Amino acid sequence: MLYGAMKVAVGGPLKVAFRPWVEGLENVPAEGPAILASNHLSFSDSFFLPAVLDRKVTFIAKAEYFTTPGVKGRLTAAFFKGVGQLPVDRSGARGAGEAAIKSGIEVLERGELFGIYPEGTRSPDGRLYRGKPGGLARVALATGAPVIPVAMIDTEKIQPPGKVMPKLMRPGIRIGKPLDFSRYQGMEHDRFVLRAVTDEVMYEIMKLSGQEYVDMYATAMKRQLAEAAKAEKEAGKAARAALARAEKEQADKEKSEREEPENRRTEP
Repeated sequence: MLYGAMKVAVGGPLKVAFRPWVEGLENVPAEGPAILASNHLSFSDSFFLPAVLDRKVTFIAKAEYFTTPGVKGRLTAAFFKGVGQLPVDRSGARGAGEAAIKSGIEVLERGELFGIYPEGTRSPDGRLYRGKPGGLARVALATGAPVIPVAMIDTEKIQPPGKVMPKLMRPGIRIGKPLDFSRYQGMEHDRFVLRAVTDEVMYEIMKLSGQEYVDMYATAMKRQLAEAAKAEKEAGKAARAALARAEKEQADKEKSEREEPENRRTEP
């Protein structure tokens, strides 16, 4: 009931304000379990996709959204619960992964839709990154649920990093045909099978989205960008310090040159 009320309160205004276009809506089953595997461009992806679906879809969210104290924290927690988000403690990488898998399996065993971002985090630059095999593939093989590839289009342009006010424009959603991995049933602990399943899903997402594919994890790229930004900042700081030293040396030299004739005139 809370989900329905929240969907009306959030999904309705989103659809009216942004008018997202959708292709392939018929590929989402009217009932029964299914996994929606999507690229991840924006924080808003988890709101636009549920807004255009008739069924509830549950995503995983970090536990901090549900545990922040104060009035704002309680409102945030109520909001995320209302839109079908499940909290997962990400303090330990392995524990977080297992918790997400367990939560996904439980959602599917109830015959519901489970949403997941195989990249594991938002794309840092709009490109499609390598999918992580631990979550999506394991949940799919453990439950036998079909995997439906989804491509979010232009959602990163609505509210780029650092921008407070969203830009009113039409994002798009392309939903592909369900993928059946029943041939791998019972092989959810075979890392080669997990890799093959994940890569097949990512290939379908790439075809739907038209994104450039990068064969590395988005988390690794984010680390590289952060390190490059840090190095650039330190280089800039060093350059400014060197310039300040040079300016001081020049000022001292000019001062010394001005004082030298005066010293000669005052000599006995």
